[in-house]
Amino acid sequence: MMHKILVSRCLLGHRVRYDGGASGPFAQLASWQQEGRVVALCPEVAGGLPTPRAAAEIPGGQGVDVLEGKAPVLTRDGEDVSGEFLGGARQALELVEKHGIRIAVLKANSPSCGNLLTYDGTFSGVRVQGEGVTAALLRRHGVRVFSELQLAEAAAALAAL
Repeated sequence: MMHKILVSRCLLGHRVRYDGGASGPFAQLASWQQEGRVVALCPEVAGGLPTPRAAAEIPGGQGVDVLEGKAPVLTRDGEDVSGEFLGGARQALELVEKHGIRIAVLKANSPSCGNLLTYDGTFSGVRVQGEGVTAALLRRHGVRVFSELQLAEAAAALAAL
């Protein structure tokens, strides 16, 4: 069986970042894409947010708190976009369950996808340890979440499946 991998669309060169840009492409992801392994998703766009869109952060930086209703995801202007972030996270989980995905490569530092660090909610560029909303939900359901900075680790985890 060929294991599929959930990948943030921006890492595949799709212009879906909040600023209308992309973050890829990356050779390892392109290789997996050619093999038919990649299931692509931008949780923020899937949740209904436009591109470009206002930058958003989680006060305290913890996606798990958003999942538990203890913290919102807010734009710089104070608009609560928690519903869209939660909706996108649920769509990611549906794809994981549909395709039997056990590994995800998601955008580092993102309030949706960050797996090790997120911004602290002050829009000052300060990062804190934590994970975004989608990363937290996927990890809670047993998915190993890597960022584009950890492609070698993701490849090793995939090879070990």
